Amino acid sequence: MTTDNLLTPLLRGDRRALSRAITLVESTRPDHRDRAGRLIAALPDSTALRIGLSGTPGVGKSTFIEAFGTMLTEQGLRVAVLAVDPSSTRSGGSILGDKTRMELLSRNPRAYVRPSPSSAHLGGVARRTREAIRLCEAAGHDVVLIETVGVGQSETLVAQMSDLFILLLAPAGGDELQGVKRGIMEMADLILVNKADGDLLPPARRTVADYAGALRLLRKRPQDPDGFPKAMPVSATTGAGLPEAWSCMRHLADWRREAGHFDRIRAEQARDWFMAELQGGLLAQLDAPDARVRIGDLGARVTQGALPPVEAARQMLDWLRQPR
Repeated sequence: MTTDNLLTPLLRGDRRALSRAITLVESTRPDHRDRAGRLIAALPDSTALRIGLSGTPGVGKSTFIEAFGTMLTEQGLRVAVLAVDPSSTRSGGSILGDKTRMELLSRNPRAYVRPSPSSAHLGGVARRTREAIRLCEAAGHDVVLIETVGVGQSETLVAQMSDLFILLLAPAGGDELQGVKRGIMEMADLILVNKADGDLLPPARRTVADYAGALRLLRKRPQDPDGFPKAMPVSATTGAGLPEAWSCMRHLADWRREAGHFDRIRAEQARDWFMAELQGGLLAQLDAPDARVRIGDLGARVTQGALPPVEAARQMLDWLRQPR
């Protein structure tokens, strides 16, 4: 399909057009990249709410998203879910099983679930997640949920492409994040302690209290009103706490819009997008056939001890600067 033929049904909310558009922007073929660039440039601005979600393994991210997304659709909202699946470092493949874990939401006519492989891209998101967000917004979705591959010090990149960053934790898991608290908690707008039901309700409340105390020790951010960031208990199984969490998200987003932080943050994210594209383009030059040959030759000389690594890198950079 040409860009024009894809754009018109996309703006009408056609699900097949949206899927084809995301497939287009995820392609690495040069002609597809050109078409994808024209398509993204033609998209109108959007007021959809972008919510990034990360969490520890086994915390129930997919279960939470299905319950939370279903609640939003019952309120008349259209929800898109971009779930990033980790790719194998050996084969490069991904299971892409998020749709099976969100069986009800994936069949919901007011929801759209799209799993994408991380393709060894660091930061917890896929290389083209930003473009996929814009496409989902153009297709008429009111809320876009971005699920990262899992928590870690590098899984904060989703905060650079979302309006709200939600961190999902399990009860009594305080020690699990000791090594990543400064990376994750400083970025989180809302900490939700999931599985706050049954026998886990008391430890969930204690965990909320622990993290609420930890959040008070962090430096106050200009984009946060009083009381934020905060920690809350939720249960994806029973639905307890989900309406309250959604109310907090809307309050925070509305306050940031009124205070001017919303547009400022999105402008900064646009610059981050530009820098990411620039770095990606520079790295792509190293993947060209002639560049791979040059790298192979220099690498062999380094392996043989005939050339120091620093000198080999300098020669490669000089080679890239030469006009061809």
